[in-house]
Amino acid sequence: MTSLQEAFTKARIQWDKLQDSKVPIFFVGAATCGRAAGASEMLERLRGYIKAKSVDALVIEVGCLGLCYLEPLVIVHKPGAPRVCYGNVGPDEIIAILENHVLGNDPCAQWALGKVTAGELEGIGDFNEHPMLRRQVRRILRNCGLIDPENSYHYLARDGYRGFLKALEIGPGKTLEEVKASGLRGRGGAGFPTWRKWQFCRNAPGETKYLICNADEGDPGAFMNRSLIEGDPHAVLEGVLIAGFTLGASQGYIYCRAEYPLAIHRLELAIGQMRELGLLGENIQASGFSFDLTIKKGAGAFVCGEETALIASIEGGRGMPRPRPPFPAESGLWGKPTVIQNVESLGNLPLILNNGAKWYAQYGSESSKGTKTFALAGKVERTGLVEVPLGITLKDVIYDIGGGIPSDKVLKAVQTGGPSGGCIPAEKMDLTVDYESLTEAGSIMGSGGMIVLDEDNCMVDIAKYFLSFTQEESCGKCPPCRVGTRAMLSILERISAGEGEMADLDKLETIAQTVKDGSLCGLGQTAPNPVLTTLRYFRKEYEDHIEKCRCPAFVCSQMISYHIDRDRCTGCGACARICPVKAISGEAKKPHVIDQHVCIHCGACLSTCPDVYAAVYRRSGELTRYEARREKRDKTN
Repeated sequence: MTSLQEAFTKARIQWDKLQDSKVPIFFVGAATCGRAAGASEMLERLRGYIKAKSVDALVIEVGCLGLCYLEPLVIVHKPGAPRVCYGNVGPDEIIAILENHVLGNDPCAQWALGKVTAGELEGIGDFNEHPMLRRQVRRILRNCGLIDPENSYHYLARDGYRGFLKALEIGPGKTLEEVKASGLRGRGGAGFPTWRKWQFCRNAPGETKYLICNADEGDPGAFMNRSLIEGDPHAVLEGVLIAGFTLGASQGYIYCRAEYPLAIHRLELAIGQMRELGLLGENIQASGFSFDLTIKKGAGAFVCGEETALIASIEGGRGMPRPRPPFPAESGLWGKPTVIQNVESLGNLPLILNNGAKWYAQYGSESSKGTKTFALAGKVERTGLVEVPLGITLKDVIYDIGGGIPSDKVLKAVQTGGPSGGCIPAEKMDLTVDYESLTEAGSIMGSGGMIVLDEDNCMVDIAKYFLSFTQEESCGKCPPCRVGTRAMLSILERISAGEGEMADLDKLETIAQTVKDGSLCGLGQTAPNPVLTTLRYFRKEYEDHIEKCRCPAFVCSQMISYHIDRDRCTGCGACARICPVKAISGEAKKPHVIDQHVCIHCGACLSTCPDVYAAVYRRSGELTRYEARREKRDKTN
């Protein structure tokens, strides 16, 4: 076993040597998002070339830098020159960068996103001034993409476990006060003050207490927890130690869904490294504090993100919630006082202890302190993982950081909080991102999902999509959720098929409010949010579906039939080639036709020829916006 002090010394030496390396280093973003974009193939090509050509260079796999739309990402260290971050790097590009930049004098500015370290390099600016990074405040993500997550020395060299040592020094009482002064609130969605949950548990009778890290990230389009664990697992584990010490817990669990194999692998490695450093087990660092950790793999049930269902799963039962009170802080895992914390909540603790509550609280709003990570996805130019101060506006996130809406489309709404969140309309983009403001608007912060919707999204369809998810994931234990979500989904399906009635809207609201008020757990209580917010802000769209049998966004396929404008069709065959069911036929250079009996109304033909070839007609015969655009263009010409 290596003593912690020896490890700090070795880590500093290793890190300094790495920063001043005399050989080239390739830091390759190899988190799940990078691998999905082709990082594995690029790594294989790079390592093969280095071996074949006997190039003296290092290749280090790192986590996600957050600019997911530019994956694969690589930071290149060339001795004597600034480090440069490159984006969209495939197998061919990485070899070109190696040959032209590392071994030559061409910095390959065509792929460069910016300089990561100081220095002059012609044609390449500062990476931190990249449009997606300029407004961010990277604290929780400070190490992601910069360190090797499988090398504990990298974490130690960047003040790793200093926060835990500070907690041991000041004791659990003062640690609790520091967390209270920071204003940290739970990042899992509810926003409950972290210190208050800890105090309940500390004051609960009994010596045995448990701490659970909830890494069961289940929201569609959300990947904040996964990215943090994959890029900086020790930050989360140090937070676990701090929380466990403050609570007086002797055992901790990390509940992570089995669909996150890379995250689990890196957690397992990191826990082994903690044991080697004397940070787990009996009498940690001669402090009298004994603590151990176990990873529990979840089966992927969305309901297991709820505290009591998660506890039931760890205990070996079916993941189903139970009534509260008693709350887990009083009676949780095996009937003992238990605190459950989100991954990001725990990742903030080392920052607070190491830098102080005042430092932490300098960002954020009056009631929501610190920063928050969001998975920015959907109809936005720059998708990825962002970290921003709480209190920033939605407009700043979407336009300044996200780059706005692609293809000159019009912003329609932003969906926050995952399936349990709500849809906030474009006219409310000046809304500040904090717990109270989002709740007042009918949505929630959630764990950090943020999906941008444009004019081509149908809000009835969006509500139907999220409700179908929560209905499918409902455990079925309580009637309001089990029956209510199914009843709401049935109404939405009728409306999207053009078979709805105006009375359905009042019925939807009544059922939604009943489910919200009567459900047992948070999943059921928040499941109606997408329905209630779309009814609140986009009621006319529902009315158009019912009264006019039209979907303004051209999404609800049962209301639409597709036809080819024979006067415009040149017979190029593009639409026929893309049709998945071969419903389009015709001779070359002659107008084509669509077999209406075969057509599945997918809209693929329209996406191929939106203005010239394919025309969409309502059952009512109403002209489409595409025809209107064409008529306007013809008049202009």
